[in-house]
Amino acid sequence: SYLVTSNHQSWVDILVLQYVLNRRIRPLKFFLKRELIWVPVIGLAWWALGFPFMKRYSKAYLAKHPEKKGEDLLTTRRACARFRGKPTAIFNFAEGTRFTPAKHAQQASPFRHLLKPKAGGIAFVLDAMGEQLQSMVNVTIYYPQGAPGFWDLLCGRVGEIHVLFEELPIPEQFIGHSYDQDETYRALFQSWVNTLWTQKDATLERLKLEQPEKD
Repeated sequence: SYLVTSNHQSWVDILVLQYVLNRRIRPLKFFLKRELIWVPVIGLAWWALGFPFMKRYSKAYLAKHPEKKGEDLLTTRRACARFRGKPTAIFNFAEGTRFTPAKHAQQASPFRHLLKPKAGGIAFVLDAMGEQLQSMVNVTIYYPQGAPGFWDLLCGRVGEIHVLFEELPIPEQFIGHSYDQDETYRALFQSWVNTLWTQKDATLERLKLEQPEKD
């Protein structure tokens, strides 16, 4: 079982990842907000495919209802119980949204080709099912023709895609800790994820120099 993460530039990323990883690891599953199960048709499809639905309370809500602390994680762990003893692959886009120059500028991102990673999403996965995960698969996607749209893919206008994979051990100190409640752990975990993103940014820079974006 693996935790998989990648940079995010286009909805095409998901199809690329599922295609390249097909028959190498289990089909990717995404943690979804519990409310999304009520989305017509798609919500039922996600449920049938075994996507785990999570319940998370906001900090403001927990401030008013401290008795609810830890309940969201317990609910998610129950949702992940079906994966015990079975190979699975949980996916998380650490950036949380697709890269655009406007978002990059708005964030004042310290990275040249990436948005700031949101370490909380990955930490939540590790907290919920870290003991089941063998390692992390860190993926870097580069489109020499620029980030394509879904229609570009359907029309056959995506001629070349570079996908790099790196399997990394998950440090033992990051298993079984609360990202929301342990400040020391949160700082260490954010530092680890930022280091991964610094390396990924350097990889994208190298790819751009070796394979400049084409018109």
